[in-house]
Amino acid sequence: MVEGLPCSSMVITDKLVAIKSRELKRMEAQTDHDVVPIRDNFLKRKVEKFDLDDLEWIEKIPECMVFRPSREEFEDPIEYLEKIAPLASCHGICKIVSPIRASVPAGIVLMREKPGFKFTTRVQPLRLSEWSEDDQVSFFMNGRKYTFRDFEKMANKEFTRRYSSTCSLPEKYIEEEFWNEICSGKTQSVEYACDIDGSAFSSSLLDQLANSKWNLKTLSRLPKSTLRHTSAAIPGVTDPMLYIGMLFSMFAWHVEDHYLYSINYHHCGASKTWYGVPGHAASEFERVVRDKVYTHDIMPVDQPNAVFEVLLGKTTMFPPNLLLDNGVPVFKAVQKPGEFVITFPGAYHAGFSHGFNCGEAVNFAMSQWFPMGNICRDRYALLRKTPLIPHEELLCKEALFLSHERLQTSSSNNEWDSSSEKCIDVFVQFMRSQHYARWLHVNTGARLLYKSDIQATIYCGICRRDCYVSHFMCSCSLDPICLHHGKCRKTKTSGYFTKCCLL
Repeated sequence: MVEGLPCSSMVITDKLVAIKSRELKRMEAQTDHDVVPIRDNFLKRKVEKFDLDDLEWIEKIPECMVFRPSREEFEDPIEYLEKIAPLASCHGICKIVSPIRASVPAGIVLMREKPGFKFTTRVQPLRLSEWSEDDQVSFFMNGRKYTFRDFEKMANKEFTRRYSSTCSLPEKYIEEEFWNEICSGKTQSVEYACDIDGSAFSSSLLDQLANSKWNLKTLSRLPKSTLRHTSAAIPGVTDPMLYIGMLFSMFAWHVEDHYLYSINYHHCGASKTWYGVPGHAASEFERVVRDKVYTHDIMPVDQPNAVFEVLLGKTTMFPPNLLLDNGVPVFKAVQKPGEFVITFPGAYHAGFSHGFNCGEAVNFAMSQWFPMGNICRDRYALLRKTPLIPHEELLCKEALFLSHERLQTSSSNNEWDSSSEKCIDVFVQFMRSQHYARWLHVNTGARLLYKSDIQATIYCGICRRDCYVSHFMCSCSLDPICLHHGKCRKTKTSGYFTKCCLL
């Protein structure tokens, strides 16, 4: 365990929570439920650190890779994604043009197949922030409640008010409009229905896409997806969520939970612009955010993990030219209806809508994800963040599955494929560290017990890691402790836990 980092991170979290709480109380005191935003909180101001006077940088952002699979290649999504991942992941994001289309529109699914479907939007301030103690942007204010049709009417009305037409406009023009508006325009806020439980894939047996393996309701649990091992449904991770936007609705810079892959399908409406930073440049991305975006009163320079923690809030938006100017690679995709966008492990991404649209997203993982998942798990532990998925359990079950699969295949080919090999390597390293830690603790007096009736996921009381293989129970604490910690929290004098049971 690295002493001190979790505590200092908690101090930063407390400061951010206090600021957020103060803003929410002020907004609640001045805002009626059905009235979208208060003026002073959404008032635009000049942010000198972001140079948007010249938008020529827009044309300097290269396009990400675009794939157009045949119907045969499209048959198995996990197999196809494994095939393109080595090349496509170099851009952080990629676009896949589906060879088949949904025959039942999303509007019919959400209005007829799901009668009574309504959702509540969130109000997004359409401005840049200084990201100081006195000036931060948050997306925590609820907007109004809509049906799918009512939201479409509202969004199209706003688009028409601005451009005197509902027709689509050139992509570059809308991109320039977005950055001009967020910098100095008159529009104070937009509404965005994000993280809405549900799916717009039809249940009709006649819908080709809905009955394919690319249906996001089932993709995360396909035979080759590691998330199939999760016992419980996790909204937004194993089960898809809907994202219904309007002109300039945005998703701020963020990375997927646990550095998972994500797959996003565009059901209908106007395009979306995506920006992506490849996973290999994530540390450089965080360095730029720490040095150029956040001020030191909320982001001490000696706490690199604090940047990661604030970014987890998914409210940090800034123009990608800041990344270009500081040598961080960034790529772009313009997603249209019928297209998928894939984000790869560790890839930061952000974007915005060109008008009313409806998208859907879910996470998935393949065997080759485990090294990146391991890195994210360690970062969560430093922040004492409870994981969404049981990493140890997934690793052990996937390694066991791969071993059984190898035994059942022809003995003429005993080589692991590269994806399986990464999973097995991580598993072997993990079990070696577990055996060594158990050996150390048993030699200092811990008792070794075996229990096979533990059903719920166990979390370490210190770092919140999930403990699937083994954990400690110590007389100094009622909480289970993972094997990453070697000193008793109560006495802090013994080399290892005393009076312990190793389970």
